[in-house]
Amino acid sequence: MRLVGKPVSKGVVIGEVLLYEPFKATPVVTYIEKSNVEQAVRAYEETRARAKAELDELEARMLERDPDKAAIIYAHREILLDPAMDEEIRNLIQNDLMSPDAAIDQTYSTYIMVLGKSKNEMMRERASDLRDVKTRLLRCWAGEKEQNLSSLEKPVIVVADDLYPSDTVSLDRENVLGIVTQVGGATSHTAIIARSYEIPAVLGIPNAMTKLTAGEQVVLDAVTGEVITGSGEEELAAYRAKAEKVKAELLETKTYLATEPVTTDGRHISVRLNVAAANDHELSGAEYADGCGLFRTEFLYLNGDHLPTEDEQYETYKKVLEAFGDKPVILRTMDIGGDKQLDRLELPKEDNPFLGIRGLRLSLVRPELFRAQIRAALRASVHGNLRIMMPMVGALDEIRKAKAFIAEQGAALDAEGIPWNHEVPVGIMIEVPSVALIADLVADEVDFVSVGTNDLTQYLCAADRMNPAVKPYYQDYHPGVFRMLGHIAKTFGAAGKPVSVCGELGGDTLAIPVLVGLGIDKLSMGLASMAAAKRVIRGLNMDEARALAEEVKNMKTETEIRARLEAFAAR
Repeated sequence: MRLVGKPVSKGVVIGEVLLYEPFKATPVVTYIEKSNVEQAVRAYEETRARAKAELDELEARMLERDPDKAAIIYAHREILLDPAMDEEIRNLIQNDLMSPDAAIDQTYSTYIMVLGKSKNEMMRERASDLRDVKTRLLRCWAGEKEQNLSSLEKPVIVVADDLYPSDTVSLDRENVLGIVTQVGGATSHTAIIARSYEIPAVLGIPNAMTKLTAGEQVVLDAVTGEVITGSGEEELAAYRAKAEKVKAELLETKTYLATEPVTTDGRHISVRLNVAAANDHELSGAEYADGCGLFRTEFLYLNGDHLPTEDEQYETYKKVLEAFGDKPVILRTMDIGGDKQLDRLELPKEDNPFLGIRGLRLSLVRPELFRAQIRAALRASVHGNLRIMMPMVGALDEIRKAKAFIAEQGAALDAEGIPWNHEVPVGIMIEVPSVALIADLVADEVDFVSVGTNDLTQYLCAADRMNPAVKPYYQDYHPGVFRMLGHIAKTFGAAGKPVSVCGELGGDTLAIPVLVGLGIDKLSMGLASMAAAKRVIRGLNMDEARALAEEVKNMKTETEIRARLEAFAAR
């Protein structure tokens, strides 16, 4: 039997199945007598205190073993102590006479439902944290001890419906060979932790818990995204060989992280880092990168409990600039809207948010937000090599308005005697086909451009990249995508303006040879993709890359292009 899911952390392992079923709460709505309200509130407070003590202990362990992951436990404690949810639970007990466990369940379930409906994938994943805290509270209420994966008797492949963040951050790394879940995606905590710990993982296999049996031996192929049962000795031997080959490839690829990305005929291709959270782990990649090709500032707005102030933004921007030193840092102004909604902004509901008020459009209609961000960025510019880039630009007048706004804020800083770098380059992201088609005109208005291939592809293909129903129509390797990239590279190259790619295609090892062949010599990607990208570049010849690019531009379908790129990679 072969079960298929999404591979999120590469590797091949063979081992026994551990069906992991943590505590499942099944609260029933019950009510209390009014005379018992005070006692019920005390019982809730004691339950909450026990849950906090568990989180405190878990965080202390994580600070010793893996400080970066302790932040997840810290976030859980913040949820547990959230005053709004605490007040709602108390109100349900005191005013509605609901039993504490039912009040906990109802309050948390409401918040989980709201987050689960968000168009923002990161916010939907946040619901997992709430489910984790709710389960912990209800388990403490039931008086049951915590079950986790922190201490296992033997090596196993963990199979679960889903793994809570507290499961993943505390798991026994020595004995967890691999991870399989029924739900989850590439941005889930499970995926992030699996990649960080280099544990092979395949997520999103429906009914894996019922189709697999505890103790049975399975093959987990997290290259193809399969779980294979009932393998004979010959097949097992083949997978053992594949496991060794994949492991050797991963180890070899790692050695490329600290190398220079130079082609076999001496052309340097700039490999830059995409930055979002701006934490120490993410910024540790600065030493291996030629700069920061995309600093996603919108996460300052999405992750906090309030809109970031000018001073808060300044401190974050300063931190990133100092981490990269003299290397360029391209700060993208807030890209809110589309798949990144922010309830605190109270934006009007849009039927087509990807085609609505997002990116630079939002900045221009909310100048108070734009002003704080631009002032913070310009103030921080004295601490490094800053460049400012605007997203979701569709016309020249938008670029001119944004440049005028930046000039105004610079003049205001001068009037206040606040220093800033008066030579900060200003550029745009090319995501909207309309602005790509007037590249010759845009080249006169900007200092540089970076192509956001995720959105450019969705707009070219007219396929919502967040909608699974139209997934076949969203084609990364559509001939139109490569033709458009070729047009952009040729036009801006002729004008002497730098072009980079910072979307997913920039770190795609199959696509990199074509991008380089098209004349794009600046690529930006996540830290996890950098070593593999450098490996591809160091094995690439410019004449071969140019020939491949010409060949791809003349192909008719994505299927043809994908097959050709796979053949080129396997040469």
